[in-house]
Amino acid sequence: MNAPSEATVTREHGLALLREMLRIRAFEDRCYQLYGEMKIRGFLHLCNGEEAVAVGAMRALGPDDAIVSTYREHGHAIARGLPMNAVMAELYGKQSGCSRGRGGSMHLFDVARRFFGGNAIVAGGLPVAVGLGLAQTLRREPGITACFFGDGAVAEGEFHESLNLAALWRLPVLFLCENNLYAMGSALDRTEAETDIAAKARGYRIDAAAVDGMDAFAVEAAVGDAAAAIRGGAGPALLELRTYRFRAHSMFDPQRYRDKAEVEAWQQKGPLITLTTRLKTKGLMTEDDYQRLDREAAAEVDAAVAFAEAAPWEPIADLERFVYAEPAA
Repeated sequence: MNAPSEATVTREHGLALLREMLRIRAFEDRCYQLYGEMKIRGFLHLCNGEEAVAVGAMRALGPDDAIVSTYREHGHAIARGLPMNAVMAELYGKQSGCSRGRGGSMHLFDVARRFFGGNAIVAGGLPVAVGLGLAQTLRREPGITACFFGDGAVAEGEFHESLNLAALWRLPVLFLCENNLYAMGSALDRTEAETDIAAKARGYRIDAAAVDGMDAFAVEAAVGDAAAAIRGGAGPALLELRTYRFRAHSMFDPQRYRDKAEVEAWQQKGPLITLTTRLKTKGLMTEDDYQRLDREAAAEVDAAVAFAEAAPWEPIADLERFVYAEPAA
């Protein structure tokens, strides 16, 4: 599943990628606005700029595959197919949310879509992914586990422990590092002696490669190839998806650690701009196509907000439910 050449890129494929990325961008932009209006509270981490990773990866993964995400997970969830209504309601803390309003932004969950949640702990999802991969192996299940994490997770012990066990047991786990160059406010080259994350994985004898995370086609192809190899028994793999977040680490981040010029330079090669330019240059889309998809995304977000606003709060009588396992009848 090599990345398509300029001769093989199709209108249908390109517009499908663009549509999904526009949905995510519109959702995140509205979340930013709603947070300012105090409709969404708590921690909020937006993925503007990283849409190509979510969309490209999810298009290459199948319904039998398990997904483990991070606290910056809205894009992953939407690209995986979680209904936008349920995601927005979860951010509102409403009972109609995908986690009944109990998880919020960092803990989206949907067992039917094998989306096993985000994780508020840096690198906390990596051991979970290894456990899921072990379960898939022992049960002889057809799927693999795809685990997203940021470059900051590479500094944590769980990263090394998880890669070591996955390699030892040849587990069907695809590690997907979203390298956006900053662990919160710490630049990668100030926290890691070796900044080549793919090279770290090779130290555990895991196949690894670096991919342009701003190119949805490249991400889809790389994830597809890696997933196919894992399904064929090759053992775990790691992809370092080199991307960049356009917004601050979280809504509480004053973002004083990077220059505006750096952000603006990355924005000029963002996934929406590069894909749109590529398709227009090839004559595969028009500005009218873009405006139509943009309007559709905005309308879907409007509907999700209306759904969340009207959704009920969980009854006070139910607040102690799910805290402990209920005894068998």
